[in-house]
Amino acid sequence: MQTHPGIAYQFGPFEVNVASAELLKNGRRIRLQEQPYRLLVALLESPGEVISREELRSRLWPDDTFVDFDGSLRVAVGKLREALDDSADDPRYIETIPKRGYRFLVTEVRRVEAAPEVAEPAAAKPEAAKLGEDARRDYLGPLKTGARATRWWLVAGAAILMIGIGLAVGTRMFFPHKVHALTDKDTIVLADFANTTGDPVFDGTLRQGLSVQLEQSPFLSIIPDEKIQQTLGLMGQHVDAKLIPAIAREVCQRTTSAAVLDGSIAKIGTQYLLTLKAVNCKSGETLASTEAEASDENHVLNALGKVSVEIRNKLGESLNTIQKFDTPLEEATTPSLEALKAFSSGMQAVRTKGPEAAAPFFKHAVELDPNFAVAYAYLGVQATTSLEPGLSVNYRTKAYELRDRASEAEKYWITATYHKGVTGNIPKAIEACDLWIQDYPRSELPHVYLGAAILPVVGQYERAFEESSEGVRLRPDFALAYAFRIRAYTALNRFDEAKATYAQALERKLHTPYIDLEMYNLAFAQNDAAGMAQHATKLAALTRLGHTMLSTEGDTAAYSGHLKDARELTRRAMDSAQRGGEKDAPALYSGTSALREAWFGNTEEARRRATLAMKLSSGRDLQYFAALAFAYTKDNARAKALADDLNKKFPEDTIVQFNYLPSVRGKLALNKGDASGATASLAAAAPSELGATRASDLDWTAMFPVFVRGEAYLAARRGSEAAAEFQKILDHRGLVLNQPIGALAHLGLGRAYVLQGDTVKAKAAYQDFLTLWKDADQDIPVLQQAKAEYRKLQ
Repeated sequence: MQTHPGIAYQFGPFEVNVASAELLKNGRRIRLQEQPYRLLVALLESPGEVISREELRSRLWPDDTFVDFDGSLRVAVGKLREALDDSADDPRYIETIPKRGYRFLVTEVRRVEAAPEVAEPAAAKPEAAKLGEDARRDYLGPLKTGARATRWWLVAGAAILMIGIGLAVGTRMFFPHKVHALTDKDTIVLADFANTTGDPVFDGTLRQGLSVQLEQSPFLSIIPDEKIQQTLGLMGQHVDAKLIPAIAREVCQRTTSAAVLDGSIAKIGTQYLLTLKAVNCKSGETLASTEAEASDENHVLNALGKVSVEIRNKLGESLNTIQKFDTPLEEATTPSLEALKAFSSGMQAVRTKGPEAAAPFFKHAVELDPNFAVAYAYLGVQATTSLEPGLSVNYRTKAYELRDRASEAEKYWITATYHKGVTGNIPKAIEACDLWIQDYPRSELPHVYLGAAILPVVGQYERAFEESSEGVRLRPDFALAYAFRIRAYTALNRFDEAKATYAQALERKLHTPYIDLEMYNLAFAQNDAAGMAQHATKLAALTRLGHTMLSTEGDTAAYSGHLKDARELTRRAMDSAQRGGEKDAPALYSGTSALREAWFGNTEEARRRATLAMKLSSGRDLQYFAALAFAYTKDNARAKALADDLNKKFPEDTIVQFNYLPSVRGKLALNKGDASGATASLAAAAPSELGATRASDLDWTAMFPVFVRGEAYLAARRGSEAAAEFQKILDHRGLVLNQPIGALAHLGLGRAYVLQGDTVKAKAAYQDFLTLWKDADQDIPVLQQAKAEYRKLQ
C-alpha cells in the first residue's frame, strides 16, 4: 500500500488518520509519539508481511541520524504496543519476528478516505492559525511549540528538519537567512559568575538562577554539575573548584561541549550590571554576548532573566520555544535572593555531601520564601531517601500546590513525583513523564524516573529497562541510570545483561551506592555468596544504607530459614536507624519482619512486631505490611480496619487498590473459608501483581497477590491452578529475590502437586524446600509442617 494524505487505516476499534497524524480508538485520540506513530504506519502499509529491521530503520530515522537503533526501535515498539493495549507475549496486533523484524497480524486493514475536514491540510485553513491553545493540546498533546509546529507544517507539506533523539524527537525550525551559533545537538558549560560587587549573596546564586532559566530550554543542553565534578577530578582540581573562565573552558573541551557561558556582575553606583557571553571553548571566540542593568539588588534576578532570554535567542533557539518556555526566574524559583542563595547552597551540598547535608539549606530556603515550590520538591525527595514517607508526602503536596511557581520542566517533575509519592496514581505519573519527554527530548531525567520509581510499581519491567537504557544513552555518565537498568534487567531474569551494565559503569568509573544495592540483589539471584558479601561490605559503612543493608541481610538469612539470625539483623537495623534519628525506617523493618514471622507460623511474634510497627509510624506501605500480617495471624478485625483505612486514604493509589487491598481482602476471605471470594478479590490484582514498591529500598511487595492466590487455590483444592501461581513466583527469581515467599513457593508447589496426585513432582518440590532449609532453625512451625507432610509422601 502507498500512503496518501487523504486516507485513513482502520482495524478493530482503531483508526489511523494519516493526514492529521492521529491514532483514534473508538473515536477518541490516543497519545502516540512520533517514532511509534511512523512505525505503525509502516506496518499498516503491508499488513501480514514481515517488515525488516533495516527497512524500519530507513523509514524511522534519516541516514545521518545518530541513534541507538536497536534500543530505540524496541522502545518504539513497546510504546506502540502500549497504545494498542497489545502484548509481546500474546500479541493481537504486532508480532516480533526474531532477528528479522515485525509483522502486523491483522491482515484485514481497511483503507478508507479520511473525512474531508480532517484530510485538508491544516495550514490551508485560515482558522488553523487562530486555533486556541487548549484545542491544539487536545489535537497534539502538550508538545513543545517546535514539535507542534512541526506536525502542523508536515500537514501543509512545508520543509522541516527532524532530529531523532532516542524515542522522543526534538524539532526546531531553521530560518533560511539566520546563522546560529549552536545547534540542538551541542552542549554548553556554565561558568561561575565573576562577582566584583563584594556582596557574597551573589556567589553561586546567579549561576544557579541562570541554570534554572536555561534548563527551561528544549534547545540548549547544559553539562550537569555531576559531570563537571567528575571532569574536575580528572583535571586534578577539587570537585567544588570555582569555575573561573580558564577552568570552565578546559571542562568544556574535555566534555566535547561547544561553548562556555561566562557571566559577571558589577556594581556601578547604586546600579548593577550583568553581562553574559558565550565563548567557543576551542577557539576562544565570542559566539554571542548580552548585558542588562538592575536599578538595585531587588531587580537583579529580573535582569538575569533578561540576559538568559537574549542569549538563548542569540545562540540559535527559535522565538517560539523561548516564548513558551520562559517562566520568569522570580516565578520559576523565588523573588528572594537570599532564598535562592540558600537553595543554591543546598544543590551544592547535594552534589558534594549528599541529600541529608542539603536538607537544612532547602528548609532555610522555604523559611525565607514559603512559596518556593522547587525547594519543597527537593525536600520531598530528601525525605524519601531518608525513609520518612510521611514527611515526604507533606513536602511533595506543598510543591504540587505551588507548581505554577516553577518552570515547565520542573512542573512535570513535581507532578510526576506528586502522583508517584502522594496520590499513588501511576497512570498520571506516567503521563506527566511522557509529556516531559515530549517537551524535553534531550533530558534523561524523565526516562530515569520512569524506569526507577514509576514503572516497577505496576510491574512494567520491560519498559523500565527501555527507559533506563534511554537515560544511559542520553547521559552516559549518570551512575543512577546504570543502577536502575541493572535493577530492571535483574527483575527480567536477564542476569548477563545486568552484569554487562555493571561492567559499563565500572569502565566509566561511575559509582553510586545504589549500584552496590542492585548488584547485591543480582548476586543473590545467582546464588553468588562472594558477590553478595562484596557489595554488602561496601554498603555497611554508609550512614543510611548501612541499616538498610542490615535489614536486607536479615531477609537473606530468613530466606534460608535462619530465623534467629534474621531477628538479630533486623534488631540491629532498627537500632541503627533509631540512633540516626529516623522514625519510619525502624517501623518498616518491624513491619516486614512481622509479615515474615506470620508466614513462618509464629503468630504471637508476628502480632507483637506488627503492633510495634504501627506505634512507631503509620505510612502507607507499613500499614499494608501490618494489615497482611494481622490477616495471616487471623486477627481479622485489625486487618480489616487497616485495609478499610487504606482504601479511604488512597482511593486512586494504583498499588493500594490493585495490589495491597486485593491481597489483604483475599486472605481475610480465606480466613472465613471463602476460597472463591478470595480468588474473586484477587482478580483485581492480576494486571499489576508483579508490581513492587521500594519500601526500605527493597522490592518487598512483588508478587504478594500471587502467593495469596496460590493459597486460595490450595484451599479450593484446585491443584493445577495453585501450582501455576507458585511456579510463577519461582520463575521470577530476579524479582522476588530474598522475600520469604520465594522460599515458601517451593512448599506451596509441593502441596499443589499433592492435590493433583502427582507424588513424584510433589516429592521433588518438598525436597527443594527442605534442601534450601537444611540448616534452618528447627523450631520454625512451617518447617515442622513441611517435614510432617513430606513424611506422608514416603
